[in-house]
Amino acid sequence: MSLTSPPILQFKSLSTPFLHGGALSIFRLPKTLSTAIPPLPPPTTRFLPVIRAMKSMQGRVTCSSHDKTVTVQVVRLAPHPKYKRRVRMKKKYQAHDPLNKFSVGDAVQLEKIRPISKLKTFLAVPVPSRGGPKAKDSESQELWLPLESQQPES
Repeated sequence: MSLTSPPILQFKSLSTPFLHGGALSIFRLPKTLSTAIPPLPPPTTRFLPVIRAMKSMQGRVTCSSHDKTVTVQVVRLAPHPKYKRRVRMKKKYQAHDPLNKFSVGDAVQLEKIRPISKLKTFLAVPVPSRGGPKAKDSESQELWLPLESQQPES
């Protein structure tokens, strides 16, 4: 069994270039390794767009007395820094309401837009409420048996 020396011992210089401020060109790769590594492509000048998290939030309108502006309170669950229990964190945002159609208590969704003023960078969009009236289907009533009180007396 012949033991070969590790590839790092095949280099001409064993000292690191960072100790003496030298360049990285001190190291020379063996010919077998230099042909196996393809050259890096030139850097591109095109940049990818920045990905931003949380572009929209949901909350309740707490104040609508300003013209074309509503104050929306957003509630989120976050872990407590010390006790690690999830607690409700509340924050108020100013949102643009161009038609003044929202009143206190409405559920709205905040969409991120360009800054309109120092504090207004969101647009208020209506959200249908979850507990709204449901439409009754006539087909669903026919599938179930009528109650005793609803049966015709014979």
